[in-house]
Amino acid sequence: MSVQTMSYNFIPVGIAAMLRDSFDITMADTVFVKDSEPGAADMIYIDAVLAGDEEAFNELVRRYKRKVFKITARFTRDQFELDDICQEVFIKAFKMLGKYRADAPFEHWLSKITINCCYDALRKQKSRADDVPLEDVSEFTAAPSYNKEKSYRELYCALDRLPPKDKMIIVLLELEEKSVREVAELTGWSETNVKVRAFRARWKLRRYLLGENHGK
Repeated sequence: MSVQTMSYNFIPVGIAAMLRDSFDITMADTVFVKDSEPGAADMIYIDAVLAGDEEAFNELVRRYKRKVFKITARFTRDQFELDDICQEVFIKAFKMLGKYRADAPFEHWLSKITINCCYDALRKQKSRADDVPLEDVSEFTAAPSYNKEKSYRELYCALDRLPPKDKMIIVLLELEEKSVREVAELTGWSETNVKVRAFRARWKLRRYLLGENHGK
C-alpha cells in the first residue's frame, strides 16, 4: 500500500492530512539526520493532544519524523514501504498516546513503537532468501570488495536473507549502535537473549557475506 493510496478514514482528518505531507524525506537524508531535541516540551504537546487538540500532534511528528525515518530506513530500502511503516508508527503513537506514562522519554517510547512496526513489517515479508536466485546473490558475495557502495549492497543483501529477529538484532546492535541493554529495552527481550541472538545472527551474516550457506 503506497503513501498515495493509503486510507486515513479511521483517524481524525487533521492528523491524516499532516501524515500525508510529513514524509518528504529521502533515503539520502538519513545520512545527515540530526535527532530532534527531546525534553519536557514534549509533554506540552502530549497533554494538548490528550485534552482534545489533535493538531498539537503535528509538532510531535515534526520533532521526531526524522528519528523514525532514520530507524526505519535501516530495515527497508523500498521508499514506499519506508513511508508506509513511518506512517504506521505515528498512527499507532497517536492512538496509543493515552497509554504513555512518561516514565521514559517520549523519544524512547516512540522508538519502541518504531522497532515493533519494523519487526511486524519484516515478519510479513516473504522470505527473500527463497526468492533471490543464487546467481544474483553471488554477484555481491563472490569476492571481497573495497568499494563503499558495493559493500553496502553486499551487507544489505546478506541482511535481507536473515530471519526477521536476526536482522532486527544486527541492525540495532551494529547499524544503530545500540548497547545490549538498550536493545533489550527496545525489544522486550532479556539481555541474555539479546547476546545469544546476536551471536547466532552474526554467525549467519558472516556466512552469507562469505558466500556460504546460500541454500539454507
